[in-house]
This record gives sequence, C-alpha cells and structure tokens, in this order.
Amino acid sequence: MSRYSLTGNIRDAAFQRGADLFGVADASCFLRPDYAGNRPQDIMQGVASVVVLGVSVPRGAFSTLPKGRGEYTNTLMAGTATLRLIAFFLARQIEREGYLATLVPTEGSEFGYWYADRATLKADLSLKYAAYHAGLGSFGLNHLLVHPDYGARIRITGILTDALLEAGDPGTIPFLHPRCRECGKCVEVCPVHAIGRDGTIDRERCADYMFRELRGLRCGMCIKVCPL
Repeated sequence: MSRYSLTGNIRDAAFQRGADLFGVADASCFLRPDYAGNRPQDIMQGVASVVVLGVSVPRGAFSTLPKGRGEYTNTLMAGTATLRLIAFFLARQIEREGYLATLVPTEGSEFGYWYADRATLKADLSLKYAAYHAGLGSFGLNHLLVHPDYGARIRITGILTDALLEAGDPGTIPFLHPRCRECGKCVEVCPVHAIGRDGTIDRERCADYMFRELRGLRCGMCIKVCPL
C-alpha cells in the first residue's frame, strides 16, 4: 500500500471513530535546530512519521471554571480516554500493513508530569510541535496549540510509526498565533503568574499549582479566557 493510501485510510478511520483533528508530521522536524525538547528518534529507532490526533473539548467544561474544576478535569480525562481508544485502533491498523506503531502519552498531562523527567517536566516529545508541523495550528502564549476551529479547547495524542506517511506542512502558518501578541488575557488570568508576555512559561510553577494546590485537578483558566 502506498503512503498516500495508508494515510488516507487511517485518516478516515480516525474521523469515523470520533477524532476532530488528524495530521501527520515528518519525524525529521524534531531534528531541526530550533527544537529544544526530547525527540521521537530517541524512543523509536527508524521512526518516520508522527500521527497527531485530537478531539475538541466541550465549551461547557470551561464555562463553570474555576468552581467547576472537578467537572472540567473529568471532561478532559474523557477526552484522553477517547483518544487512547482511537489511537490504539489506528496503531493496530498501521501494523497490519507491516509497520511498527506505538502510542504517545496524551498532550495535556501538564508537561508530561506523569511520564517525563521530573527535573525538566518535559514529555518524551512535544506533540504540539508535531501538530504545528502537521499544519494543525499555531502556538499560543500559554504554550498550547491553537486550532483554527477549536482554539486551545482540544486534547491531542500521537502515534509514532516507521511508516512513511503523507506529512502535512505548516506552510505560512505562523509559529505564534498573531493575535496572541496583542492579547495577553492568559498572562493576566494565570493564578500563579506562570505565563510571560515574552513567550516564556514556568513549567514548575504551573505543575506545582495543579498537582499540589489543586491536588491533581486541572486549572484551565488560560484556555477559558482565550478569545480564539
């Protein structure tokens, strides 16, 4: 099967099973000098493609914040569970074609807190970076992916595979969303001042707030106020 046919087949299967976003990044984008995170090449030998999957999060989950953090967190976890099932199905579909595939932890685990190095709070790879190179959106000041239709109200996960799939291209999509330069609402609303107007973010401060003060519940305020 050609890479175009396989890509189309898994794209169709992803949408049929409930995904709202689908894209493919060429794994070589992680070798660019502007990328400072962990790389999929250190996880899977011969990795060629990173499949990015996403679901939109219902707006109602944000409307009750900050009081409804339990409801918000539960909704996010439901999105995560949905993505895992979709990704698992697609990984098996890819392997039936003779390739290898493995699932990446869902983006939104807050800097890979459950999976990654506790000192750096960096995940095994940045799915948001893969999503950008797949042409799915730009980054926001809050370091979240901003999708054209759903804004930052999404959950994403990924699949690493040695299958050479048809990759997307960011083309003229800016790395930082243009409206973020003049907005700054996420900077102002952050309860621990973890987001900087210069594009920096204090991972430790953000994670500490959620996992210590909120005892594992998610914050979500920077997404709630985002006008995109």
